[in-house]
Amino acid sequence: MSKYSIDEFIRQTKQDERGNEFFELETPRILEVNLKDLVWAKTGSMISYAGQIKFERERMLEHGLGKMFKKAFSGEGTSLMKATGNGRLYLADQGKKITIFDLNNESITVNGNDLLAFEPTIEWDINLMRKMAGVMSGGLFNVNLRGKGKVAITSHYEPLTLLVKPGEPVITDPNATVAWSGNLQPEFRTDISFRTLLGRGSGESFQMEFSGEGFVIVQPFEEGLAAPQPTS
Repeated sequence: MSKYSIDEFIRQTKQDERGNEFFELETPRILEVNLKDLVWAKTGSMISYAGQIKFERERMLEHGLGKMFKKAFSGEGTSLMKATGNGRLYLADQGKKITIFDLNNESITVNGNDLLAFEPTIEWDINLMRKMAGVMSGGLFNVNLRGKGKVAITSHYEPLTLLVKPGEPVITDPNATVAWSGNLQPEFRTDISFRTLLGRGSGESFQMEFSGEGFVIVQPFEEGLAAPQPTS
């Protein structure tokens, strides 16, 4: 374990007080939001703030009746809070690594558990997995985000991006799948050999298949198992 004097520790770990963009990585696992109006963030992700900021849990009809019914089936994974005001807000989620995307009239779909925050200029919608395989594998819902603005997502450890090419589909474990390009529509498939070898209860018997052209982001950890210990 490293040893520091108090002054040395402060110098190496103190916040960056320079003028920054709306979203900045203060550390690989802490998101700084330079708030001047409003931001949507995952409920419970606030770890600190400075300034005049008010937090409000997403109201039942905040985003319309359609999304209310979808959220009733999607659980707490997409529960959002609204932070308004002026100041510096720090967000984190169980020590997971954070990636910031700056969308320019683009779209990305994110596993509901891995969405940390997004600008109010971003349009979003919840997509429910239609096949029972999605429910049984733990990948019940995801969030499609599109437009112009910043989006912050999380992953356990370093994410890997897999390219999907025409005629070359990519197969992933739903519990290790973090996000994918918004134009892709994954299909669920069942691997009979896995069901035979590992038993009907094995999550690995259910897989996501991405076809077309785009990308898929995966993490080296299956969501829903015991949380890993963060590493440097």
